[in-house]
Amino acid sequence: MVKLQRFIGDIRTLKLEAQLDELAKLGLVLNSGITIEDLLYSLDRSELEQEPFEQLLFLFGSEVEREPWGRRICDRVWNFDTECIVSTGDYVNIVKNLCLLTGKPDYLTDVVDYINVDSTNMTASECWLEYTLGDRQQRWSIEANDDWADMMTITYVMEDLQHDGKQFYSKDNGQAMILFYLDRATADRLGDLCDEDLEPVIPS
Repeated sequence: MVKLQRFIGDIRTLKLEAQLDELAKLGLVLNSGITIEDLLYSLDRSELEQEPFEQLLFLFGSEVEREPWGRRICDRVWNFDTECIVSTGDYVNIVKNLCLLTGKPDYLTDVVDYINVDSTNMTASECWLEYTLGDRQQRWSIEANDDWADMMTITYVMEDLQHDGKQFYSKDNGQAMILFYLDRATADRLGDLCDEDLEPVIPS
């Protein structure tokens, strides 16, 4: 891994193609139909190569920024902007993205939410999330905080989704977080690539 890196002064550089190869070894690959040209539409090659994996993982968790719209770059990574709650359906979207990360998009069914935020009186707000897990229906009351997601509710959903020895891991991205669903060994290897320890969203 280290042999792939080239240092110029204090700048660590690594070819985009080499970065993609390293991520592929961890099971993080471009979705079908997504090309390097789609990546380079958003960021210059120099930006992607001067900070190996930093910008690339951000793109992996995003959508292609050109037509046809709505194309995820990698289903195994999601750039979750926590300031995202505006109306009913926003928590449904969060749950769907978390399910997609696990590789089981239909793991939770009958997902419904209701968002009624009173910005002048948060205690008067009414927000909840429901879904079915197997033969069990789950309902969570959501704490309203303007347009910020309730991370306590998010962790409850994650707990229902975690299985097969894997966990949700996050990489800090300002007010957002780049989320992955990995086993511990893969998370450690990805952390080595990023030169940053990845910790589970829900501590063991």
